[in-house]
Amino acid sequence: MWSGSKYQRDWLIRWLTGKEPLLYAKGYRWDLSQTSDTHITVTDNQAEAITNYFEKNLIDTRVTVGAFNLNKVTKKDIKDGAFIFKEHACIGCHTIKENGQLVGGPQSTDLADSGNRYNQDWLFRFGINPQDFTPHSGEFLADATEPQLRSVIGYLMTLGVKDFTYDEPWKSQEFSTANVERGTVLYKEYCSQCHGATGKGDGPAASGLSPKPAVHANMPFEKIPMEYLYNVIYYGGRSVGKSPSMPYWGLTIGQQGVADVIAYLKVTFTGGPPIASDAAGSESSGVCPQPRNTKRASGKFRKMTNPLEASQANINAGKKLFHETAMPLACKQCHGEKGDGNGPMGTALNPHPRNFTCDETMKDISDGQMYWIIKNGSPGTGMMAFSGLPDNQIWQLIQYIRTLSQ
Repeated sequence: MWSGSKYQRDWLIRWLTGKEPLLYAKGYRWDLSQTSDTHITVTDNQAEAITNYFEKNLIDTRVTVGAFNLNKVTKKDIKDGAFIFKEHACIGCHTIKENGQLVGGPQSTDLADSGNRYNQDWLFRFGINPQDFTPHSGEFLADATEPQLRSVIGYLMTLGVKDFTYDEPWKSQEFSTANVERGTVLYKEYCSQCHGATGKGDGPAASGLSPKPAVHANMPFEKIPMEYLYNVIYYGGRSVGKSPSMPYWGLTIGQQGVADVIAYLKVTFTGGPPIASDAAGSESSGVCPQPRNTKRASGKFRKMTNPLEASQANINAGKKLFHETAMPLACKQCHGEKGDGNGPMGTALNPHPRNFTCDETMKDISDGQMYWIIKNGSPGTGMMAFSGLPDNQIWQLIQYIRTLSQ
């Protein structure tokens, strides 16, 4: 079925010579049989000849060569694609691998190694309307936009691929030609509505927002990771677990506009003193104890205890997450190197990040409460949701955080 357009050559040869597992755990004609079918095998020379024939004669004319550029797939695309793959029920019929285990419905093609099997242009065209290819076979037509579909196809094209090279759009040509003057105009037209004309978080919309807009005047933007800056501006606050009140500006100002705004932020805002206490009782970072009104988790969560052994290995793993690898942003960016809330972004947030070095505060926060906050974020604050972190990593983080107040 259009094998000259559908499959990668190396995979097809391996398949024909019996070096690849069967694609359908319960048979290709699931309506006739629930038993996996065997497949004939041929010699290497025969497989080469058959593949050459396919590439010459079994071309799908509906597929546009170059329609999907694998070189433009980002880590953000993969995260979105993995989410959409489940939300749009693809996982209901197709299996993938998570933590080394197959998950999903084993009714249709196994996709755990799809990145080594398919041609991305064919897979993209198939995703546009699967019913075009196998009508009345049970293929599902999802209500996905083209950007969403591209994220799903990007995700599938990474499955099974070792050391996939992700695009880093903040290294694109637009960023090499970024212009501070253009960025100044864009900041005034768009960003100042919330963040204020001088970046003090006092724009006309700020009074009605919770959490309050970040105070750019207090942020040393050179110290903020470019991946985070790009994603929060291009894709909006929701994309990094922040407030959805932060719009996704990419469609409005484009790649060049995002580059120009970031250039403006970096030369204009180099850091400043913490925000002073306000009438609501918000305190500067480092205060112990901090007056906070963090939402309490349900009793089910508050009673949870850390299931991991308090070993040095787990604490070290939590430390690496805190300082380097937690996504969408390393914890130290807000909570600081010492965990006292004085990170590069901490002084821009109101209320300020939690001071983990304060034993008077930390002794009253249960493991379950911390787990719930890390997993879901904290409404009304700048604490984002780290919903993508596996549970064991969250518990490792908690073990490390506990050491900061000792």
